[in-house]
Amino acid sequence: MQCQRPLNGLLQSHLGTRNLIHCISHVMIKHNSFACRSYRETSVKKNLDESLFTLLKTLPRFVDESGELVKTAVVNSAWNSDPELIGLLLGDAGAREKFFDEIEGHRVFNLKVFVDYVADKNFLANSYTRFRNRIGLNINNKFLHERGEVSLVWPYKDCVLEGGQTCEEEKRKEIFFNETLAQDEIDRLFDPKALTNWKRYTEHGELDVEEFKWGKDGTLNENLIIKGNNLLALHTIKQQFRGKVKLIYIDPPYNTGTDSFGYNDSFSHSSWLTFMKNRLEAARGLLRNDGLIFIHIGDQEMHYLKLVADDIFGRNNFVATAPRKTRSGKSDVPYKLSQDFDWMLIYTRGASRKDRLFRRRVERKYFKTDDFPDDEWRLSDLTTQRTVEERPNSDFTLINPRNKQEFPVNPNRCWGITKDSVDEYLEKRKIIFPGDYDFLKLERPAMRVFKSEEVAKKSDDFDKAYVSSNFLNKAMDELLQDMTNNKGTDEIVELFGSKVFAYPKVELLLQRIIEYTTREGDIVLDFHLGSGTTCAVAHKMGRRYIGIEQMDYVENITVERMKKVVGTKQGYDAGGVSGDVGWQGGGDFIYCELMQYNGAWLDKIQAAQSSTELVDTWRDMARNSFLNWYVNPECPEDAVDDFIAIGKEKDGLAEQKRLLAELLDKNQLYVNLTEIDDEDFAVSEEDKVLNHEFFTGEYVDPDEGLELREEFVDMVEASIVEEQTGDKTTSMQEVAENLGVEL
Repeated sequence: MQCQRPLNGLLQSHLGTRNLIHCISHVMIKHNSFACRSYRETSVKKNLDESLFTLLKTLPRFVDESGELVKTAVVNSAWNSDPELIGLLLGDAGAREKFFDEIEGHRVFNLKVFVDYVADKNFLANSYTRFRNRIGLNINNKFLHERGEVSLVWPYKDCVLEGGQTCEEEKRKEIFFNETLAQDEIDRLFDPKALTNWKRYTEHGELDVEEFKWGKDGTLNENLIIKGNNLLALHTIKQQFRGKVKLIYIDPPYNTGTDSFGYNDSFSHSSWLTFMKNRLEAARGLLRNDGLIFIHIGDQEMHYLKLVADDIFGRNNFVATAPRKTRSGKSDVPYKLSQDFDWMLIYTRGASRKDRLFRRRVERKYFKTDDFPDDEWRLSDLTTQRTVEERPNSDFTLINPRNKQEFPVNPNRCWGITKDSVDEYLEKRKIIFPGDYDFLKLERPAMRVFKSEEVAKKSDDFDKAYVSSNFLNKAMDELLQDMTNNKGTDEIVELFGSKVFAYPKVELLLQRIIEYTTREGDIVLDFHLGSGTTCAVAHKMGRRYIGIEQMDYVENITVERMKKVVGTKQGYDAGGVSGDVGWQGGGDFIYCELMQYNGAWLDKIQAAQSSTELVDTWRDMARNSFLNWYVNPECPEDAVDDFIAIGKEKDGLAEQKRLLAELLDKNQLYVNLTEIDDEDFAVSEEDKVLNHEFFTGEYVDPDEGLELREEFVDMVEASIVEEQTGDKTTSMQEVAENLGVEL
C-alpha cells in the first residue's frame, strides 16, 4: 500500500509519462534493493546457523546420545558464563561478530543476544522444527523443555519404550521418547487406573472372574499378575495394599547398554536414576513396617542406586548388600577383568534394628504314612543345578523297579545321585516314583528325606536357620556357586523347550529369599516381573503375590509359565524348586490389565512400518484420541508435508514416531478409575462391576442390576402401550422414582 499511494498521486496530478516511468522505476529499484538485502540477511543467518551448530557440537556435553545438539545445555552454560563456551565462540569470526560487543578495544560477550538467538524456535528450523511450529508444540517461541516446568522421566509418561524384543538374538535399540510435564499433571497421572481383561487361571483352565476372595482383615486374598506400566500400576494398587506387602524383590534394567533385556537397558544415567526413584517411592508405601525390599542390580549403577535408596528408605533402614555370582569368567571384557557378580541392596521400611527380619525356622512339609510308622518324611528334588557335562556319572536313565517305567536324565539338570549309588538309594526306598502314593501328583521321581536323618545330621535344631556365621556361610556358598544366570536359563528351557527369555533368575535364589523373610500367606511383590520367577516360586511356597509387567511378553511367557505352575490334570511344573518344596500343582491366579486408551495409539505408532501408515494414524488420532491441550486438533496439510520430509531423513521413521507420541495426552494413556463411567471410554458393565469390588471391597451382583434395568424397560414399554390405547399413562420419571432409578 505504501507504493500505491505515490503512484495514485502521480496519476491524479496528470504527470507526464516520463515522470510516471521514473516513479515506477524508483519504487521497483527500492523494492528490489530491499528484497536483495532481505535475501542476503537470510543467507547470512542461515550460514551463521550452520556454522554455530557445527561449532557447538564440538563440545560433547552439548550433544545427546543420538548426536543431536541439546539447546538447553548450551543456554544453561551461557547463563553460567561458561569460559569454555565463551572461548569457543570468541575463536570463531562469525560468532565473535554476532555475539560480542567491542568496548574500548575489548570484546564483551552479549549474553542476551546469544541466548535469544539459540533459544529461538527458528534456530536451525529444519522440517522437524517447522512441523512442531505448525502443530503448536511450542509456546511463546520456546519449546516446552525450555520453559522450566517440572521434568520427570519414566516409560509411558514423559518417555516411551518400544519393548519389542522377544529373544536375545533380536536385540535392537529401543525407541526412547522424552517430554516435559507441568507439575499439575502429575497428581492426575497417579490416580488409580481402571482394570480390564480379567481372567482367572486354575487347574481347570481359564475362567471368567466373577468375584474376588477377601481375607478377614479386608485385604484382597488373590494372586495377581497385572499388565501395564509398572509405575502407574503401583499407584493403582496403593489403596488396597498400602502397608500390606512383606517382601518386594525386583530385578530392574541394569543400565549397561549391552545386556539383552526386553526393557530399555540403555537409559542415560540421570534418566535411569529418575526412573528408579519414581518406582521405589511408590513401592515403599506398599511395604509393611517390618517389610523388606531386595533390589537386584549390576555394579555399574549399584553405588548410585544406593544413594537414591538411602534417600527413599532412610540410611538407617539399610540392611545389607548381598553379592551373587552370575557366571564363571568371560574373556572379551574391558581391562581383561571379568565382572562376574551382581548385587542385591536390601532395605527395610522401618523395622527396629532389634527386630528379627530373617526367619530362624524354615518350614518343611512332612508326611506320615503307614509304610513308615516310626518316622516322617518330606519330598526333595532328585536333580541338581548341574548339567550332564559337569556330572557325567549322573548321566543315566532312572528305571522304576515296580513297573519298569523309564525316566531319562535332563541334560541341563542331571540327577543328584550317580550310577554307582542309585541301587543303594532304591534299596533304602529313598526314591519316590509317580504313582507310589495317591496323595502325591508326581510327574518325575523325587527324593525322600526322613526327619530322623535330618535330626541325626543336624541335631534337634535341624530346621532352624539361625542368622549366624554358619547360616551366612551356607547362604553365601549358594549365592556364589548355585545361582548363576545359566541355571535360570536352564529352568526356562526345561519349561518352554527353548530360550524364550534372556537372563531369568534361578528359582533357588527366590526360594532362599522368600524362605528366610516371609511366612505362608504373606504378600510378595515384583514390579519388574520379567519371566515370572518371583511369582512362580511364591506360588509354589504358598505365598500370595502381585506381579507387574508392562512388556507384551507377559502374556506368552510370564502367564504361560504361571499356568504351568498351577498345572492341569495332565501335569504341572515339576522343575526348579518344586521337588524341594514339595510342589504338586494347584491354586489359581488372576490376570488383568490397566485399561488403555491413548496407550493403544502408542502401540499403533510403534507398529507402523512406513510414513504412509503414520500419516493415517495421525489423521485417526486427530479424530478419536485425546491430544495434548497445546496441539492443533486438526491435521494441517502443510504440516503433513513437513512430516513426510522428516521420514526421508536419517532415522526418519523413528523421529516421526517420536513426534506423533508427543501429540498424545499422556494422562490419557490409561483410563482413570474416576472416569470409568465416561461414555468416551466405552467401559463394559462387567468391568465396572469388577472394578467397583476390586477398589471398594463391595460386591455388586450384576444379575440384580440387570433385572432392575429389565423391569424398568418393561414398565416403560407398558406405559407406551397404555398411551397408544388411550389408557392411563405413567410417565417415565414416575417409573424411575418408583424403582429408585436416576434418569
